[in-house]
Amino acid sequence: MNAPAPFSGSGDHTDAASLPFANAFATLPPAFFTRLQPTPLPHPYLVGVSADAAALIGLDPAVADSDAFIDIFTGNAIAQQSKPLAAVYSGHQFGVWAGQLGDGRAILLGDLPARDGSRLELQLKGAGLTPYSRMGDGRAVLRSSIREFLCSEAMAALGIPTTRALCVTGSDAQVRRETVETAAVATRMSPSFIRFGSFEHWYYNKRHDELKLLADNVIANFYPELLGEDNPYRSLLAEVTRRTAHLMAQWQAVGFMHGVMNTDNMSILGLTLDYGPFGFMEAFDARHICNHTDQQGRYSYQMQPRIGQWNCFALGQALLPLIGSVEDTEAALASYDADFAAKNDALLHAKLGLTTRQPDDDKLFEAMFAILQAGHVDFTLFFRRLGDLRVESNAGDEPLRDLFIERAAFDAWAQQYRARLRHENSADAARKLAMDATNPKYVLRNYLAQVAIDKAQQKDFSEIAKLQHILRRPFDEQPEHDKYADLPPDWAGHLEVSCSS
Repeated sequence: MNAPAPFSGSGDHTDAASLPFANAFATLPPAFFTRLQPTPLPHPYLVGVSADAAALIGLDPAVADSDAFIDIFTGNAIAQQSKPLAAVYSGHQFGVWAGQLGDGRAILLGDLPARDGSRLELQLKGAGLTPYSRMGDGRAVLRSSIREFLCSEAMAALGIPTTRALCVTGSDAQVRRETVETAAVATRMSPSFIRFGSFEHWYYNKRHDELKLLADNVIANFYPELLGEDNPYRSLLAEVTRRTAHLMAQWQAVGFMHGVMNTDNMSILGLTLDYGPFGFMEAFDARHICNHTDQQGRYSYQMQPRIGQWNCFALGQALLPLIGSVEDTEAALASYDADFAAKNDALLHAKLGLTTRQPDDDKLFEAMFAILQAGHVDFTLFFRRLGDLRVESNAGDEPLRDLFIERAAFDAWAQQYRARLRHENSADAARKLAMDATNPKYVLRNYLAQVAIDKAQQKDFSEIAKLQHILRRPFDEQPEHDKYADLPPDWAGHLEVSCSS
């Protein structure tokens, strides 16, 4: 293993080829991964780069136009200290045990020192065939790579735990999905890409020694505070359960739908992982399914909290041999409902600008979601405009009322809401300031991503850069970009995303 290099501290790395890669994951035995080289793509070009993500590892984004940067983050060249590998894991897909999966199109370059003293792994998604590709081709397409790139960084700006995206490179090489598309590679960043399915792999193969090695590695590197616990494996499960419950509440609060919450897409660190057929809620429907592959609605918006819990139970099953008893495993999982409820409650209070809690607040929230459901009201616009409501006057309600077909229903709920605000002597100006810092004006709507993709397919990457600029400040007014916060156009209703997205 390469010795971890300290962060330079003084400034930025200006040569992608000499980045000080190490690979902590490679300290695990060879059964956990396969060393291999990415498969080159012909004539790669830069599609987009995140200056914010680059700053995390001290990489000067100005070098992104260099041939060395493009080659390394396409997989056409290997940095001097990088020793690429693909990891094995298994998982439940749509609730069914799928057996061995693994990095079928992802190749880990290694990890780099970060500004905060931690380390971040860099992974190429779409870098070619691996031993775990099964029936796949090991490639990603430009469309899906742009979506993951934009959404990873947008979620980070929203304050939601997530993997990051350094860049996207493209090539005119053809890839067949539903139609023939062009290839691309997205460079993802995370402290770790270990998943719930990484543990399931060893449990279902009855290889408890490897299961323990993996758990010990995760605890030592990412949960060192658990080392002194009486049962660190039980404590690990409890902490991952807590983080997962909180993440589900954060997704619900911004209307984010993951679309494919398989156990192999669940991060052991509680991060949003693997952006595929995702979407942000527009016309509110709690039953909305953002992934048209999901015919049964397992991963609908309203199901996400329950599926998060189901996945934690799957992780608990995998960790049972280490925890030692069903009772201790169940105890570690038992806090999920309370953790989700507490986080969800706190986020809803913040979204409505409420600074105290009252016994009937749940009824106010339920009535709100009922009128949103009945009117299929735009989720993001409703909460953003709600901040403009005044306690003692309805004179400014029209932009908010205009979102409702049945305005009388809104008026009745607004009367309850105003009474609740008066109960805590809420001040309009201070409340609006707090609500605008909680309810984003801008999210990555599917149609915005599609416009950027359509232009990118013509080698025009300007819309990607514009969306990056807007979405890195989602809570700011940015009046010059108001149209990016509008209701989606009629044609957007025909957009569909699937597991190939």
